[in-house]
Order: sequence, then structure tokens, then C-alpha cells
Amino acid sequence: MSAIPIALEGSRISALVVGGGIVGTRKAAALAASGARVRVIAPAMSPELESLAATGDRVTLVREKYEPSMLGDEQIVLVATNSTKVNAKVASDAAARGALVNRADLPDESHFHTMAVHRCGDIVVGVIAGGVPAAAARIRDAIAKKLDGRYANAISALRRFRFKAQATKPEDWAKLQEQLIGDDFCAHVESGKFSEDANGWA
Repeated sequence: MSAIPIALEGSRISALVVGGGIVGTRKAAALAASGARVRVIAPAMSPELESLAATGDRVTLVREKYEPSMLGDEQIVLVATNSTKVNAKVASDAAARGALVNRADLPDESHFHTMAVHRCGDIVVGVIAGGVPAAAARIRDAIAKKLDGRYANAISALRRFRFKAQATKPEDWAKLQEQLIGDDFCAHVESGKFSEDANGWA
């Protein structure tokens, strides 16, 4: 797998999910939670999808079987039906229109892979594991145990300092990074020393 890890700004993304079962629901819910606009095509929708569509404006449901004419201008297309033939057709049609495609049944034929994600404040950790999502989730959970509110607070403070320094004295940001984000950054966050040092820059 020669993956290029990137983080897309969800609020600027429109996505199409074809498939209303467990996998399609999980992918649509994750996209909507990231702020993306999501359209789901499937003859039958899960209760969770129905709830997402009813309680917000990010998810639109098309309760029909897929037809090529249904493709829109979505930048990414995620295919998760229980039919290999339908998945192949959707993937081919979407790719021909220039969309990036993810196939749940054949990860190696996808343009991109969805990740097992953990969010902690402004920290986002994503894991892929060779097309084995259950393994990716286990690895994500192991990483997540280390990331708690101390890290979220540290990153929040650093963002404030960076914004303030760039608006006044950019050279201060270089000094701050040298002091606060050294090789022992994680140890200092976990021991509380980062918080103590950061107070001197407030």
C-alpha cells in the first residue's frame, strides 16, 4: 500500500456514499461528523442514516437503486453495497468523472482509504492497516489511551501562542517552539511541566 496521508477539511468536501448498510452508514456518519456534505444512495437505509438525515442538514438520502445518472459533483465517492457488480460499476462511473473512489469490498482498487480516527481537541490521529479496518481500530485505540485532555490543552495553548506571535513578533514563535516543543515535549505534557512553562508565555 503506497498511501499518501492527508487531512481534508471536512466542511469543504462533498461526498457520495452508495450503500445504506452497516459499512455505508459508518462511512456516511464519519463524513458528516467531519462537516462534509453527504449524499447516500441506496434502496434501503439503516435507522441511523434515517436519523442523521432527519436531525441535520449534512446528510441527504436517495432511496433508490444506483443509476449512472445519479452521479453528481461530489469530490469523493465511497462504495459499500453488497454487490460486487454494483460496486465495480459505481467505481468505474465515478472515476470516469474524476472523483476519488473508495471501495469497501476491494481496498486495493481504491483511490483513497478511510482511517480509524481518534480526536482529542485539535489533535486528529488516523490509522490505516492494509485494508484491515478492525486492526486499524485496535491500533487507534492503543494510541488514544495516551492522548487525553493534557495534550488537547497543550495544543490549544500552542495555537494561541502561534497566532499571537505571528501577529506581533514572529521571532517569538521560534523561541517558544525551542523551549516548549523539544524532544521531551510529550514527557513534559504528561508530567505537567509543559503547562507550567506555558504559563510564562501567556
